[in-house]
Amino acid sequence: MELLSVAVADGAGGAPAAARLVERDRAVVWHPYAAVGPDARSPLFPVASASGVRLTLADGRELVDGMSSWWAAIHGYRHPVLDAAAHAQIDTMSHVMFGGLTHEPAVRLAETLVAITPAPLRRVFLCDSGSVSVEVAIKMALQYWTGRGRPERTRLLTVRRGYHGDTSGAMAVCDPDTGMHHLFTGLLSHHLFAPAPACAFDEPCTDAHVAPFAALLAAHAHELAAVIIEPVLQGAGAMRGYAPGFLARVRALCDAHGVLLIADEIATGFGRTGELFGCDHAGISPDIMCVGKALTGGYLTMAATLCTEEVADGVCASEAGAFMHGPTFMANPLAAAVANASLGLLLGSPWRATVRRIETELAAGLAPAADLPGVAEVRTLGAVGVIETREPVDMSVIQPLLVDLGVWIRPFGRLVYTMPPFITSTADVATLTSAMVEAVARVTG
Repeated sequence: MELLSVAVADGAGGAPAAARLVERDRAVVWHPYAAVGPDARSPLFPVASASGVRLTLADGRELVDGMSSWWAAIHGYRHPVLDAAAHAQIDTMSHVMFGGLTHEPAVRLAETLVAITPAPLRRVFLCDSGSVSVEVAIKMALQYWTGRGRPERTRLLTVRRGYHGDTSGAMAVCDPDTGMHHLFTGLLSHHLFAPAPACAFDEPCTDAHVAPFAALLAAHAHELAAVIIEPVLQGAGAMRGYAPGFLARVRALCDAHGVLLIADEIATGFGRTGELFGCDHAGISPDIMCVGKALTGGYLTMAATLCTEEVADGVCASEAGAFMHGPTFMANPLAAAVANASLGLLLGSPWRATVRRIETELAAGLAPAADLPGVAEVRTLGAVGVIETREPVDMSVIQPLLVDLGVWIRPFGRLVYTMPPFITSTADVATLTSAMVEAVARVTG
């Protein structure tokens, strides 16, 4: 009763209540990629509500959201169609275990994912989050080779500057220097890393570009279970696009050496790069694909790992006779129902033209940053806009500044970037880009 009274008392609006909420938070909560303790004073902004593309802070300020809540809320917040789907499903059942049971929302979601992803992906394993979908993909690849009588094929090959999640298997294929691999050397498996693709998205990919990757693959094919890669856009590790031709060559090399290809489409899937999936730019199909983030429109956590019948057959031919993974909340009906509604919204909209419009507006709005002395590069790809600075930005300075300028942008390292919801208007894109340019000018000047 005492705790309830505190919560109700601090629920009143205004700056004093916001400040109290921050202090309560700092006493008990640990935020992502943040320190705790008396010296941990990174900026923290309480949100009271969210609607459309706007976040309303507890002190009354409104911010244009440029992050889609880590790239998930592609339809914005409080969308009536998604709200209705959640309400309707919770009146039926919010959850039921998926072992030995099934339900309409999960089956329909799997059918839709099979229909819209590259053929011949035919089997859908629904899981809890993007990182878990990568773990599932890695386990599928390893168990496949066990089932095919090649248990020595346990290593993975990837490229530098990649990011695949924060769980142990996913961390092991993140960039070993700029990622977090080095912090957990004793825990993680040791895999192979080729140089990051050097050919930009709009450049041709030559033999020279792919040669280091091809050499590593050829030398280690006998021990490789799979190649894992983010198609055409490296996300949290770099925010950098690369040529679809590089991806096409990776697919051909995997085929030539009999190595599985895992496409991590968690950040790139569902239209973000201008095609429905990053693989579509190259016209290729992976053996295993991971999707997440935008799958539920940012409402609930859910991801999926898809694979071919060949992979599924190999997995089930192993000694276990079944795939050995089973999340408690697998195929959660509430998340699946919202995912179905979100995919319906996306596929029923002119999403391609929308993303093209946002790309054009991001490119124009961010262009002035290229002339700033502290900026190394400005780049866009689909509904992604990036200002890369020459030195890491000071989050304690730039984050409050961006909020004062009326936008929610969450930089990291040398990357000040935006991935706005697809419903973002031309005027709101302009607000985002002008704030980014001004903030970068002020913190790097």
